[in-house]
Amino acid sequence: MAWILIVFLILLGGLIAPFGDLLGTKIGKARFSILKLRPKKTATIVTILTGGFISSVSIGLLLLVSEEFRQRLFVDIPLIQKTLDESKKALVPLQEERKKLEDKIIKKEKQLNKLKSDINEFRRGNVVIKRGQTLFIADFTSNPNIKLDLGKIYNSADKYVQKIVMPNKKEIKNILLWRPSDLSEIERVTRKEGNWILLIKSLANVLKGDNFVIVYPELLQNKIIVKKGEVITNEIIGKNEIDFKNVNLKIKSLLTKTRDKIKSRGSIVKEINTRGNFVKKIRDALEMNQNIKYLLEVVSLKDSKTADPIIVDLVITKL
Repeated sequence: MAWILIVFLILLGGLIAPFGDLLGTKIGKARFSILKLRPKKTATIVTILTGGFISSVSIGLLLLVSEEFRQRLFVDIPLIQKTLDESKKALVPLQEERKKLEDKIIKKEKQLNKLKSDINEFRRGNVVIKRGQTLFIADFTSNPNIKLDLGKIYNSADKYVQKIVMPNKKEIKNILLWRPSDLSEIERVTRKEGNWILLIKSLANVLKGDNFVIVYPELLQNKIIVKKGEVITNEIIGKNEIDFKNVNLKIKSLLTKTRDKIKSRGSIVKEINTRGNFVKKIRDALEMNQNIKYLLEVVSLKDSKTADPIIVDLVITKL
C-alpha cells in the first residue's frame, strides 16, 4: 500500500508540475496581472501557488489513505514534544548537581595544589614556622598610651621571631610584615576599655633564613574563663562501673568535656594541668566501698583568664 501511494504521489506531482509551469508561461505571455503586479511576477506567484497545491494534495492524500501517517502526525509528534519538555525539566536538577560536582572538583584541586605547594616548601629547606602557627602572645589593658604599648609588643614579637628564623644573624631588623589595615583595626578596637589578648600568627610556612614573615593578628578579650573552686564538669560512677577500665574511661571523658567547655568559653590553652594522680585517687576511694555510687567533679584550683593555664583537681563524693 505504501509503495502504491508513493508511486501515485510521484505521478501526481509529475502531472501537476508541468501544468503549473505551462500556466505560468501562458499568464506571462498574456501579460496577465494580479493585484497590479508586473506580469512576470504574477507568473512567478502562480508557479509558487501550484507547488503549494501539489504539497497540499500530497499531504491530504497521505492523511486520507495512511492511518500510520495520521498516527505519527497527530499523536506521536505531540507526545514526543511533551516528552522532550519533560526531559528538559528533569535535566535542570542534573545540571545543578553537575555544577555542584564541578565546584567540589575545583575546590579539591585548589586543596591539592596547596598541599603540593606545602610539600615543595618542605623539600626546599628547613621549615621553622608553619602556616597558622601562633608566634607570640601578649596581654595588655586599654589606656591613653595604648599605641605606644602596642608598638612595644610588635617590637618584642619581631625580636622573638627573628631568633627563630635567623638565629645566627646579629643585625637587628624588622622581620614581621603586617597589613596596615590589621594594625589600624587593633588600635581602633583596643581604644575601648578592657583587657586584651593579642595573638600574632604566621600567614604561611617560613623556612630558616627567610628575610620576612607575613603575620596576621587575632585579638581576644582577656576575661575570666573559670573561677577558683568552680566545678567545671562532673561524672557519676555507678555500682556496676567500678573497675579499672571504666575508671579510665570516666577520667578521659571528664577531661575531654572540660577541654571542650573551657574552649567554648574562649580559653586558648590546649592542655589542662591536673594535680596529683587522678587514677590513683579514684582507685583508692573506690576500694573503700564498691557498693555505692560516686560523683566525680573536676574543680578549678585558681582563677584563670583567656590565656592562663587551667589547673584542676578531682573531687570524689559518695552519693
